[in-house]
Amino acid sequence: MNNFRNDYKNRYYLANVTSFGTIQLHQRNPTIVALWSIAFPGFGHLLVHKFITGFALFFWEFYINQLTQLNTAIMHSFNGDFALAKAVLNEKYIYLYIPVYLFAIWDSYRTAIDGNKLHLLAKRENARYPSISVSPFEMIYLDKKKPWLALVWSMTIPSLGQLYIHRILGAALTLVMTMFIVIHSNMIESLHYFMLGNFPKSKEVMGAQWFLYFPSIYFFGMYDSYSNAVELTKLFDCEQADFLKREYQSHDFVVYKGDKI
Repeated sequence: MNNFRNDYKNRYYLANVTSFGTIQLHQRNPTIVALWSIAFPGFGHLLVHKFITGFALFFWEFYINQLTQLNTAIMHSFNGDFALAKAVLNEKYIYLYIPVYLFAIWDSYRTAIDGNKLHLLAKRENARYPSISVSPFEMIYLDKKKPWLALVWSMTIPSLGQLYIHRILGAALTLVMTMFIVIHSNMIESLHYFMLGNFPKSKEVMGAQWFLYFPSIYFFGMYDSYSNAVELTKLFDCEQADFLKREYQSHDFVVYKGDKI
């Protein structure tokens, strides 16, 4: 349940507080959204709160990348070993990868532009929306978030910053994939040998195909938690201001341009 019964009398709403997190409309930079889709298909859609599409594109990218051994080929290319990169790359599936990759970039960019338009319409309509949702699974409510705190927690273990701001679905995906990557890439073992100064052994045990997923997920968790913490704080301020004006401000109260309050 929530503290506002939505009868859908309005056309557009700025936000909706659910048991899985707060879904909101706000101004986004479409170029940044598209760049995150370039980094990893699905990330751009998660930023604009299209979770089903984002999850589908994410797992498609992951599945095809594993089939083609694309990350391993990229690593050999960076090392200048183009013959070995060509040898490990599976051309049988690579042409399935390209159209979906380009679609993810285009669709996330287009969706971000449409979302910005809807935000302007919703802001003008200024319809009421719930500020708290209580269910047997979770209690979600609007409050002031500290963006730097979300960033710091995301820097420790990916997904913790997202849990701090109640982005449950994004946090679950980030945490599960981080566990898979850390386990299958032998990242902890490689880091152990690296700290001991045994660099050849550290390089030997590291699984490059799995490890190259980690930077994208790590930095996305940081960006996602920080940017959404900023927007959730703005949303809280907006909802609080609307409540105070609706409940306590006189209808005859008018502030003219240039007046000091």
